[in-house]
Amino acid sequence: MARRYDRNPFDEEEVNPFADPAVRGKAGGQSSYGGGPFYTTHPGSVPPALNSRLSPLPPEPADFYTDRSATVDIPLDTTKDIKKKERELQAKEAELNKREKELKRLEEAATRAGIVIEEKNWPPFFPIIHHDIANEIPIHLQRLQYFAFTSLLGLTACLLWNIVAVTAAWIKGEGVKIWFLAIIYFISGVPGAYVLWYRPLYRAMRTESALKFGWFFLFYLLHICFCIYSAVAPPIIFKGKSLTGILPAVDLISDHVLVGIFYFIGFGLFCVESLLSVWVIQQVYMYFRGSGKAAEMKREAARGALRAAI
Repeated sequence: MARRYDRNPFDEEEVNPFADPAVRGKAGGQSSYGGGPFYTTHPGSVPPALNSRLSPLPPEPADFYTDRSATVDIPLDTTKDIKKKERELQAKEAELNKREKELKRLEEAATRAGIVIEEKNWPPFFPIIHHDIANEIPIHLQRLQYFAFTSLLGLTACLLWNIVAVTAAWIKGEGVKIWFLAIIYFISGVPGAYVLWYRPLYRAMRTESALKFGWFFLFYLLHICFCIYSAVAPPIIFKGKSLTGILPAVDLISDHVLVGIFYFIGFGLFCVESLLSVWVIQQVYMYFRGSGKAAEMKREAARGALRAAI
C-alpha cells in the first residue's frame, strides 16, 4: 500500500535541462510502486533517461552582443582635398562675379541706347501690357496721361457695347454681316489704338521725345475722326447698322424698341468718347507747344530731311 505522503508518480514533473548532471544524479532515487521501479525526483531534477538526451548549451562569449572588435573606417578629408575644394569655390565665385559685371554692362548699354525692358503688369489678373504711370511719368504729366488712358478704356467700352447692340439687331433679323463687322471693329480697334497712339504718348511723356509726340498727334486725330463717324454712323463707308450711331438708332427705334435703345446708348458712349478725346489732344498740344517740343521736332525733322537728301 502506498504511503500517505508518497509523491504521485503520474504527476508532470518540471524538467530543467540546464541543471548539473551530478546534482540530478544525487537528487534522483529509486522507488517502487505496484512492483515497478521508478525514480522520485526533487524539483529541478530529471530522470536519467532524459538526462542522457540533454546536453548543456555551450557558453556564449562575453562580447556576443557587444562586438567592438569591428571598426568602421571613415575617410577624413585631408588638407590637400580641403584646399582643392577652396580653389574650386573661389573659381566659381570669380565666374559669377564676371557674369554679373557682364550683365550689368549690357543693361547700361541698353539704357544708353534707349532700350527699356518693360515688364507686363496690366491688367493685374492677366498682364498683357506694361503700364506704370505713377512711377514712370513725371508728376506734372500724370493727370494728362491718366485722361489719355481713360480715353483708351472708353474706346474699348464703346466697341464692346457696339457688339452687344449689333448682336441684338442681328437677333431681330438685321443679318449676320453687321455682327461680323462689329467683331472686326473691336479686335482691330482696341489693340490698334494702344499701339498707334497710346503707347507713343506714354513713351513721349516718359522720355520727352518730340518725334513720338508727332506720331501721337497723327493717329490720335484719326481716332477722333472714327469716334465722331461712329456717333453718326452714316451708311457711306461701313455697313450702317454695324455701328451704334444716331442714324441707325432712329431707324431701328420704330421697329424694335429695345434694339433702338441699345443703339442710342452706343451713340451716347461714342459722343462722350469724342468729347474726351478732343479735350485730351488739346491739352497735349498745349503742353507740346509750351515746353518747346514743337521747335525741337522741327529741327529734328529738318535734320532727318537733310540726311535723307545727302
